[in-house]
Amino acid sequence: VKIRAFSNNEVKNNERLPCKLGNLSQLKFLALEGNPLRAIRRDILQKGTQEILKYLRSKIQDDEIINPNGEFPMTAMTLPSQSKINMHAITVLKTLDYSEKQAVVIPDEVLNAVGDNPVSNVNFSKNNLTEIPARIVELKESVSDINLSFNKLSSVSLELCMLHRLTHLELRNNILTSLPDEMEALTKLRIINIAFNRFKIFPYVLYRIVTLEAILLGNNQIGSLDPQQLKKMEKLSTLDLQNNDLLQIPPELGNCDNLRVLLLEGNPFRTPRAAILAKGTAAVLEYLRSRIPTVAADMN
Repeated sequence: VKIRAFSNNEVKNNERLPCKLGNLSQLKFLALEGNPLRAIRRDILQKGTQEILKYLRSKIQDDEIINPNGEFPMTAMTLPSQSKINMHAITVLKTLDYSEKQAVVIPDEVLNAVGDNPVSNVNFSKNNLTEIPARIVELKESVSDINLSFNKLSSVSLELCMLHRLTHLELRNNILTSLPDEMEALTKLRIINIAFNRFKIFPYVLYRIVTLEAILLGNNQIGSLDPQQLKKMEKLSTLDLQNNDLLQIPPELGNCDNLRVLLLEGNPFRTPRAAILAKGTAAVLEYLRSRIPTVAADMN
């Protein structure tokens, strides 16, 4: 299915627009203009097809609870807390989603609901977690993507460091100041987002995770970095250091020719100048390389 048009009809709410439409992963364009939709907010509609499908998927469990003939109806044996767990997401989408609950801890029944299902995605974002649930280690054979952003985490647990299949880790908007050396065991990690935390130095353990392709460290208090270590990270293509406390950019960073995206805006250094930064990563790297002292210059 490439295109589905419902424009200028009488689709009044998402009961008329089946929530299971969200499972049509091949749907590229969903036209809903001209319908008096009320249950789907206008801001979601304006974000396009993929956001609409995501919203509909998130409402599938609600439909199943409301509809006594659904695949997962609520019964007298269903606990109130279980009604908040999206079993469809766990069994079909391989996603454990317990986000935006303002939870201080993740209830045991949330992790119990996983059972033997090989969950690959975990979303515990936008809660009030101060610790990563120790039981997250139970998902180590399947989980590859974890979102713990917008919590109150001050440390990364050793249990998380045991998730050897992890490829994408979201930890932005917490209160982290360091990362444990044990994270070196995450030998498949490709993307880490630790923006909007409280790092004052570049986490040294990241230099040793050679599989990393993107490090997002914006909006911290980083004051220095080691270009020689970054040079060894041959797969690193994106490095975001915006809005930190870098007083100078080492010229040797220009030798990191694998970088395709280097973001340095919002730091207090004087060079490279804003005009050079505006030209993009290639121009910045070329400028930095031109500033590397030569042997002859050193002898003089």
